[in-house]
Amino acid sequence: MTPTRTVTMAQALNTALRDAMREDASVHLLGEDVGRLGGVFRITDGLAAEFGEQRCLDTPLAEAGILGTAIGMAMYGLRPVVEMQFDAFAYPAMEQLISHVAKMRNRTAGRLPLPITVRIPYGGGIGGVEHHSDSSEAYYVATPGLHVVTPATAADAYGLLRASIASDDPVVFLEPKRLYWSKADLDTTGAVEPIGRAVLRRPGRSAVLITYGPSLPVCLEAAEAAVAEGWDLAVLDLRSLVPFDDATVENVVRSVGRAVVVHESTGFGGMGAEIAARVSERCFHHLAAPVLRVTGFDIPYPAPMLEHHHLPGVDRILDAVAKLQWED
Repeated sequence: MTPTRTVTMAQALNTALRDAMREDASVHLLGEDVGRLGGVFRITDGLAAEFGEQRCLDTPLAEAGILGTAIGMAMYGLRPVVEMQFDAFAYPAMEQLISHVAKMRNRTAGRLPLPITVRIPYGGGIGGVEHHSDSSEAYYVATPGLHVVTPATAADAYGLLRASIASDDPVVFLEPKRLYWSKADLDTTGAVEPIGRAVLRRPGRSAVLITYGPSLPVCLEAAEAAVAEGWDLAVLDLRSLVPFDDATVENVVRSVGRAVVVHESTGFGGMGAEIAARVSERCFHHLAAPVLRVTGFDIPYPAPMLEHHHLPGVDRILDAVAKLQWED
């Protein structure tokens, strides 16, 4: 395989799974339609043919049973990778995730880690209906014992998934489904970065947009549009929600003095509230204005024809930045 090639995010994820399975026989995939069909988004395409149905297992439509099975597999030394077909389809497995996956290592005083990766396509922007467009990261980040990551580029999709599968801690791997078909260069020869590091996607001096997952391209577009207003916006991609990279976030915020947090999920009780609190506590004397948020509205996900009103867009982001300028 050519070390560097242009791929979609979906292809990068497929490559990460294939490489992990080739290098480690303990890596097993399981989920609804992951075998012969290759997954509803074709992320596991071709893996059953290469590794066999014992390592790429089609399961019944029973999310709690799927994750419960993965727990048993991990307890006996395997590294299961679970696919939940859609964000809201994962909710039936929440009891297994919260009561057992997140707590087993602590319950056994470290003697029994559960190296489980739970892959969940999430977020809106594809014209999906209810149960197909949720941004449910707040549930997972509020559960101690879980790592929670979300890539926004093909390279991070590959690297973060490899790191997640290699982790001895359970990882909820949130895949922004509307970015599955975005394309970028992928080099699989470099070292895999550990989970827990944010990255500055665009430097700036006026303010920083703090974001992750599906909102990254929107923030980059907003930063370009802001130039016409005379604003130089930085864009910070968190990549990892748990562990949270406080050091990088603090350094960027302190250098610019203004911050806006952008994400698709609801504002009330959302990830942005935690980020804003952490920034305010750690950077208070460096802030020229309050930390603002641009989020989805506090409603159940709307019908497809209305989702463009619900999702944070360039205009809403620039409106928030304008408010920061008024707070001198």
